Amino acid sequence: MSLAPTNITEPSAVRSQTAQLSIRNVTKVFPGKKDLFSKLTGKARRNFVAIEDINLEIEPNTFVSIIGPSGCGKSTLLNMIAGLSSISGGEILLNGYPITGPGPDRGMVFQNYALMPWMTVEENLRFAVETVNPKMSKKNRDRIIKEHIQLVGLAGAEKKHPHELSGGMRQRVGIARALAINPQILLMDEPFGALDALTRGFLQEEVERIWEQQRKTVIMITHSIEEALLLSDRIIMMTRGPAARIDEILEVPFPRPRKRETIEQHPLYHDLKAEMESHLYRETRAVEEARIQR
Repeated sequence: MSLAPTNITEPSAVRSQTAQLSIRNVTKVFPGKKDLFSKLTGKARRNFVAIEDINLEIEPNTFVSIIGPSGCGKSTLLNMIAGLSSISGGEILLNGYPITGPGPDRGMVFQNYALMPWMTVEENLRFAVETVNPKMSKKNRDRIIKEHIQLVGLAGAEKKHPHELSGGMRQRVGIARALAINPQILLMDEPFGALDALTRGFLQEEVERIWEQQRKTVIMITHSIEEALLLSDRIIMMTRGPAARIDEILEVPFPRPRKRETIEQHPLYHDLKAEMESHLYRETRAVEEARIQR
């Protein structure tokens, strides 16, 4: 039997037969300062429309990347999917049910790791699993924790605290923790942004390996064209803000499993890369020109 995910309400429309996640006419508006003090000091601000009229359908077991210039609302959209930010207009449906808040059906991996510093690797995972499944038996809980520590290649580091781990190892803990609760969708907000180039490249290939094993639906925010091409089935290219929209959706045709050196030899690799570079250059240049004119 299929159950409705946590923190969602009954659907307001007929459920999609194919999409796991449906984003329909979604808009996010941040209210400006309009109080009397702001007006008197000249600091009153209008409402800011971050994203406007976003429409997107994501099928199960799909790896989707979202790219765009800084400030285009990528993380804002991800936070609304996670249920961490309210929706100003439209709706986001998970399995046909509108999302109204956070839930264990969506796991989140943050750029800054967001680990409990006083907990060991094992304890960070245990906390997540116990929070989501408080009635799970100790035997099953221990099995899940062990399996996910092994999945991300951290066997032997179970008793270490975050400060004893490298940045790459900390992010592996974050990925393991997010997957240990068995979410339907994994949300990743620039998960490799804080890492050096070598560690970033290694962890990208690790994520590709993990995805091949688990085939979760993944939505990842990134600024890296190469990263998006390596990992994604589809790449969502957003326009500059305010009122950012989806400009184009690229289908990535490279066969899986993927290796960086293999996909770079694919006849469409450089065409896709050039198209993404052109998009980012155009949108970023427009942002900079707008700043100069202010």
